[in-house]
Amino acid sequence: MAATARTPRSTWIEKGFNALAAGGPDAVRIDVLAKELGVTRGSFYWHFKDRDAFLEALLDAWQQKGADELMAQVEAETADAREKIRLLGTLIPTSPLIPVDLAIRDWARRDPEVAQRLRHVDNRRMDYLRSLFGEFCPDPDDVEARSLLAYSLAIANQSLAADHPTRTRPEVLTQAVQHLLA
Repeated sequence: MAATARTPRSTWIEKGFNALAAGGPDAVRIDVLAKELGVTRGSFYWHFKDRDAFLEALLDAWQQKGADELMAQVEAETADAREKIRLLGTLIPTSPLIPVDLAIRDWARRDPEVAQRLRHVDNRRMDYLRSLFGEFCPDPDDVEARSLLAYSLAIANQSLAADHPTRTRPEVLTQAVQHLLA
C-alpha cells in the first residue's frame, strides 16, 4: 500500500499567515484553509489539536521568523553594527511577514494574551536595536532614542501612504537611516 503524502505543517502555517494578514484571526478558518489547500480537515488535525492550538502555532512561527530568524540572518551577514542596522532596513520592508505583523498588532488590541506576545517580540526587537546602536553611541539616552526611531520607522512605514514631492520612498528611507547612523 502506498504512503499518503501529508500536507506539511509549514504549508498550514503559511496559509494561516495569509488568512491572518487578509482578515485577522477571525479569517483563520480550518474549513476554508483545507479547501484552499485541497485537503481534508484530517490533514489539519494531524498537525494541530484544534483551532486555538493552530493560532498559537501561528504566533510561535511569527515570533520565530520575525525575531529569531531575522536577527540570526543579520548576525550571519556582517559584524559591523551600522551595517547590521542598514541590513535590517532593507530586510524588514521586503519581508512577507509585514502584513502578518500588522494583523497581529491589530489582534493584540483585543486580546490580552496576544498583546503579551507582541510586547515580548517588540522588546526582543528593541533590545536588539539597543545592542546595535550601543556599539557606536556612548550615550544611553541617544541609544534609546535612535532605537525607538528606527523601530517606529520600520513599523509605521508599512502604514504610511504619504508622498514625497522630490524623492521616492526608498530614497527618503535611506536618508532616514543615514541620520540614525550618523
